Amino acid sequence: MTSDPQISLEDVVASPRILIVGAGAVGAFYGALLHRGGARVEVVARSDAAVVRAEGYRIDSPLGDLSFRPAAVYETVKAARGKDGPDYLVLAVKVLDDLDRAALIEPAVGSATAIVLIENGIDIEAPIAAAFPQTPLISGIAFIGARRTAPGRVHHQAFGRLVLGDYPGGIGPASRRFAALLEAGGMAGKLTDSVVTERWRKCVWNAAFNPMSVLAGGADTRRLLAGDEPLLQTLMQEVWTVAAAEGHPLPENLVSASLANTRDMPAYKTSMALDFLAGRSLETEAILGNVVRAAARHDLAVPHLRTLYGLLRLRAAEQAA
Repeated sequence: MTSDPQISLEDVVASPRILIVGAGAVGAFYGALLHRGGARVEVVARSDAAVVRAEGYRIDSPLGDLSFRPAAVYETVKAARGKDGPDYLVLAVKVLDDLDRAALIEPAVGSATAIVLIENGIDIEAPIAAAFPQTPLISGIAFIGARRTAPGRVHHQAFGRLVLGDYPGGIGPASRRFAALLEAGGMAGKLTDSVVTERWRKCVWNAAFNPMSVLAGGADTRRLLAGDEPLLQTLMQEVWTVAAAEGHPLPENLVSASLANTRDMPAYKTSMALDFLAGRSLETEAILGNVVRAAARHDLAVPHLRTLYGLLRLRAAEQAA
């Protein structure tokens, strides 16, 4: 069940300190909204640090000019620790097998910090929850088309809605305050008391379009739909079935509605397609592998997803060689 409780100005903490780890296209976009909402936004930018420190972020968006200059720019998470840690630590990095995300953020997590995950995939919260059992953990699912075009430069193409909720369930005060900051910045954050279900909802689209875009050589959504929409529909239906078996039933019309919405959208490249074309590691396990393993737990036959998973692993291995 998804909730949209009214958010009052009392939910907004005066100038909360927010540290964004992984300030690429998505992290920078939400950083801009939080900045506009009155937060002190700091970023760990690594390779872009010098440019962002000197010039800030330049963000072209249908919402207008979202350019902003972070309050502080760091090359490492350790350098961002501060006295008590940030009020919110937003983790917006890729979920990759060779990255220990808990170890990455540990130096900056303070006693009063809430962690916000804005990342793709299924079953991605558990390692963070296990590493920080006393820390509020907010899971965020972003519906956005954005890409980094140059150091410190972001093109926001469409959307931007962020669905938020406590992991594994509920809506706590930290989630409410974060959503209120986004709303103050110009983008309503949708609150849900069933955030894992919402992850499965996005996964129905993600686990089909992202891998297919890679196997099609980096094709955009229009080319994928024109190439084999029935296959995309079959893949999405298999994910829908796995979600139900996992205890997260989704609307019966979700697959057809998602395909219709994608047909109506401008053509754009998925996050996995952009990573593939740039020669970066792919989120194969988080987006697709975890779905296939969930199906195995329930003895579900998902032949199209299994084939897609095998081909994507081969493609990723070839790219890494």
